[in-house]
Amino acid sequence: MHNNNKQASEYWRANVKLMLLLLSIWFVVSFGFGILLVDWLNQFQFFGFKFGFWWAQQGSIYVFVILIFVYTVRMRRIDKKFGVSDEDDA
Repeated sequence: MHNNNKQASEYWRANVKLMLLLLSIWFVVSFGFGILLVDWLNQFQFFGFKFGFWWAQQGSIYVFVILIFVYTVRMRRIDKKFGVSDEDDA
């Protein structure tokens, strides 16, 4: 029973670590680039738009969608590592 609790604890630790990493990236991109650094980024052009404006309106959304896919791939690996995968090994 002790080994099972340890494995469950390690699984959730890996899950939370991944979540915190991805949420940190999203925070930096959305809040940092879209709000805090917007004036500095606006001195650059990207497809005819000010770069800070582009990050606030489009860039952070693209990064969020990419992070969803990264989370899915990484969680599948974590699930397989800890033997809790929903996928059949057939």
